[in-house]
Amino acid sequence: MGKKIKISAELEELAWEELENEDQELILEAKSISKDAYAPYSNFQVGAAAKLNSGRILRSSNQENVSFPVGVCAERLLLGYAGANYPEDPVKKLAIVAKRKGEKDWASVSPCGLCRQTISETEMRFNQAITLLILRPEGQVLKIPGIQALLPFKFEDLNG
Repeated sequence: MGKKIKISAELEELAWEELENEDQELILEAKSISKDAYAPYSNFQVGAAAKLNSGRILRSSNQENVSFPVGVCAERLLLGYAGANYPEDPVKKLAIVAKRKGEKDWASVSPCGLCRQTISETEMRFNQAITLLILRPEGQVLKIPGIQALLPFKFEDLNG
């Protein structure tokens, strides 16, 4: 009989008032940019905001394409931009928000598999975990200390 492996993750759920000011600011930036999502097919607007080690804040939203799944998620677009334009400045925190166009309530989301792997690669590239901040529908925020909690069996470099 095989050995059983149990995997669990501990995430922190915080009320808005419990967040650090810089975390509140990052979530507000993600909310603001989500309005600029190009999502005519799904009407699902995702915003992401990243804080780099330098303190610089970058923002992005999802960009869809009629040739699904050619569109790009907000998280991957943002991390690609950060890596290309600030290659020596690691991402420290990443806030993610989403909602349907025209609705006032925020949706419960987490990064898709492609985004999780991209976050993992960014963490490996800089040897630094990225704190994830995910807005919940009731206004609470999930604070996740790194992608390992969401991607326990991540794809890693097979050459090393």
